Amino acid sequence: MLKMAIAVVLTLALSSCGFHLRGNLPLSQFPAVYVQSDAHSELAELLNERLSQNSVRLLDSKQADAPTIQLVSDTLERRTLSLFPSGQVAEYELIYKVSYYLIMPGAEPAFNQFELYRDYQDDPNQALAKARELDLLLSELRQQAANRIIRQMARLN
Repeated sequence: MLKMAIAVVLTLALSSCGFHLRGNLPLSQFPAVYVQSDAHSELAELLNERLSQNSVRLLDSKQADAPTIQLVSDTLERRTLSLFPSGQVAEYELIYKVSYYLIMPGAEPAFNQFELYRDYQDDPNQALAKARELDLLLSELRQQAANRIIRQMARLN
């Protein structure tokens, strides 16, 4: 009985402090959103997927009464961090840059940009495995970028 009482008290304490599980964010203030991007943008596809998961209807064209996310660019840069004694690159820093406009109805477009960083160790003896690892890191960076844009929208009133 004591364990049950402790569980109930902890549950009430968590719910009263405003704690929410990560994942779906409250985007009820945006019933529909238009995402404008280059054709075949992987970041736009992930963003559309995240919006759909949050019960936001995706529009096929820009509408005056609906918010627009205009993805300007998403680029990946590599910077050398260290070298092997032979002169080959041993470690890179990956820099994923995203810039976008958040256009709310009746407001000026808000330009946002951010950078995400990851370290990547290269090994020329395992080129195929390292290429796959780089693809996975880039996919993870895109997912983080899409989540960050969604969080930015969720903060708006």
